[in-house]
Formats: sequence, C-alpha cells, structure tokens
Amino acid sequence: MAVQRVAVIGAGAAGLCAARHILSRPNSFARPVVFELTDNIGGTWCYDERVGSYDNGRPVHSSMYRDLRTNLPKEVMMFPDFPFDPQLSSFLPHQEVQRYLERYCHSHNIRPHIRFNTAVENVKPVVEEETTTWEVTSCDSSGGQKTETFDSVFVCSGHYSDPHIPDIPGLENFKGEVLHSHSYRYAEPFSGQSVVVLGAKASGLDISIELAKVGAQVTLSHGRPRLTFPLPSGIRQSSPVVAVQDDGSVRFQDGSVGRADVLMFCTGYNFRYTFLDADQLRLEIQDHMVSPLYRFLTPPALPSLFFIGICKIICPFPNFDCQVQFALAVLDGSVSLPSRAEMEDEVRRELQEKVERGVQRRHLLIMEKDQWEYCRTLAHAAGFPPLPPVVRSLYEEVWRQRQIHPQSYRSLNYRLISDTQWELID
Repeated sequence: MAVQRVAVIGAGAAGLCAARHILSRPNSFARPVVFELTDNIGGTWCYDERVGSYDNGRPVHSSMYRDLRTNLPKEVMMFPDFPFDPQLSSFLPHQEVQRYLERYCHSHNIRPHIRFNTAVENVKPVVEEETTTWEVTSCDSSGGQKTETFDSVFVCSGHYSDPHIPDIPGLENFKGEVLHSHSYRYAEPFSGQSVVVLGAKASGLDISIELAKVGAQVTLSHGRPRLTFPLPSGIRQSSPVVAVQDDGSVRFQDGSVGRADVLMFCTGYNFRYTFLDADQLRLEIQDHMVSPLYRFLTPPALPSLFFIGICKIICPFPNFDCQVQFALAVLDGSVSLPSRAEMEDEVRRELQEKVERGVQRRHLLIMEKDQWEYCRTLAHAAGFPPLPPVVRSLYEEVWRQRQIHPQSYRSLNYRLISDTQWELID
C-alpha cells in the first residue's frame, strides 16, 4: 500500500504531537505537511502582547496572559514519552511550556515540515466511489494560493482563539471598557478600577486574583455555587449579570445594581473552523459543540478527517497523544471502525446519556472524570500503552487542592515514584 499523505492544521501542542507520530511511521505515512498561521510553534502557549489583529489583518490567535502559570503539574501535563526538565517546579510559567514544545519539536525534527505564516482557507472532501481524498487550499504570507491533495486531514487548530461573549441585553449602553479574557495580557492597566469579571472557571478566577493584587475592585459574577474558599479582600462574589441598564449600570440576577469601569468576559470560546463547510461534512458546529464525532474525533460520514484536542477539562498533552495514535491506527488499518450507522448510533447514545445526567449542551465536550476511560479505550483499541494510573491519581489530587487553596496550590511540588505512586516534595 502506498504511503498516505496527511495534512496537519496547526503547530500547537496537538499539531506537533500529530506530526511527531506521523514521522515515526514512515512505512505508512509520507512526511506530514503542517500548516501554521503564525510565525512560530506553540499555538496558544506562544505569548504575544499584541491583541486584536496582526499587521496582516489576521486576528491574534493566542489567549495567553503574561503571568499565567499552569494549573496542572508538569508530571501529568507532559507527553507520555517526553518528560519536562525534572529540575523545574511542578507548576510552570507559560514560557517553560513554550520551551518544552520547542524541545519536543527539535527532538523529533518537526520544524522542516511546518509551513509558517500560512493560512488554510478551504478543506474539501473529494469522494470517488469508496475513496475519499481531501483538497486543502492554503495561502502564504505573500498571498500565493495553493491547492494540494491529501489522504487525511488532522484539525489541530485549537479552540481558544474565537471569544464567546454571551448576549446581554443593553450591553451597548455600558460606558466603560468591554473585553474578553482573550485580549487580557496583564493586570496593571486595571489598577484602581472597578472590574466585573463574568465567569469563575479557571481563567476568571486566576484573572480576578491578578486584578485584586494590583488594587482593582473585582466583582466576580457567576452562576456557580458560591465559592467557599478564601479569596483576596479585593474580590466579592455576585450572581450573573443579566442586563446593562440605559444609564450604563449593571444589573445582576439577584436584583442588585452596580457601576463598573470594566466588564471582563471570562466566558469561554467558540469552535470556529473557517476552512470547513459544516454542511458538506454533515457536521453541526455551534453552541460550543462539534457533532457528530465518533470517539470525539472523526465524523462518521468522513472518517479520514480528525479533530485533535477539542475535548475540555482534560490532561491536554496526554489526551492529544492518545487521540493521535488512535487516529493513525485507523488510517493504517490497525483499527477497523464500525459502519457509519453504528458510529452515528454510538455518538447519539453517548450524548443522550450525558443529557440525561443533566449536562447542558454547551458542556457536552467536557470530559473531567470520563477522560480516563476514554483514553484507556483508545489505547486498548489501537494497541499502544495506556496512561499509567499515577496520572489520574495526581491529577485528581491537584484538582482537590485547587478547590481548597486556589491561591497557593501552585506552590506545591510533586515527583512521580512509579506508574502508580507520586509523592509531595519540598
């Protein structure tokens, strides 16, 4: 059988992982072509102080802020076969993650296969009898357009670049600054200001703490159960924002009204694939959801297109690694997929089961505890080693610490002792 050509869209962590495993299988796959919109690897880990648009008019991709540190320790965050520098602390500044990805790229000689400053404009399936190929049209920085044919496409473009701002009646009446965390870089410009932060998940909580440290008065507005752990004195909690009134004041769900200088939306991101025609692919892409995807990876109608890394609340790099290896096993014939009808039925059953558990549609791609069985299933089917139990054990311990000590859990350091044990170190 001739080697297969694979297009990889994006040179962030997921795209680098895809390229690394494709390169390790030269008998089955040609060298990959990796399309990268920017001039560097790393995706969202590549910090850029610019916000809005680049000089070429394309929107800034990264949502990284200056002082971000990982909320997972390096011991569970790493690719399974490529550890971080053991001398580093467990919770890393984003610069260390970027350096790690650069080492990963260099170690596997991926850079020669990346086309930087190249936008993918269209990905089109070409179906002839029982064979599907893909026409990928790209445009480089000089405006030169090119269309090439591939046997498979891996979409690794991430989902932290298209900000989701919920519809709030009267938002246009707000007299101050309105921004999304995608455009937040550091806290100092907000010193002394009154800031309403909408959303209390990871970024909302972290940014609120940063703002309080520089003297901002923060109202953390969210619909979750009231946070019971200690917060800095400059942060108070409130119910969700329901409207901005005619005079520019902010009305909350509990009926209270207040004024603010800034509305900061920490409300997540949309899935946005401008290069895909969802109808043509028989996919629904909206409401924080891409469906149907068998094993959260591939549309049953076109199982040579793979979305790597769209699941949420996971150990990202290990999850990407499992997904990529499973996808390549499908392509090289090591894994035989069920029929299209059977895959569609399985997707419907999985999503219905989540809905019956009370999961909202916009949260259907959140994995949390389901990620371990998911990765184990992929590994068993494709015949690669599963994630060691210590990854889950330490992940769950850190999750527990984060709920209790959100300001200090990153000061802890861990060491893996074996596949099943870890220890806390000084």
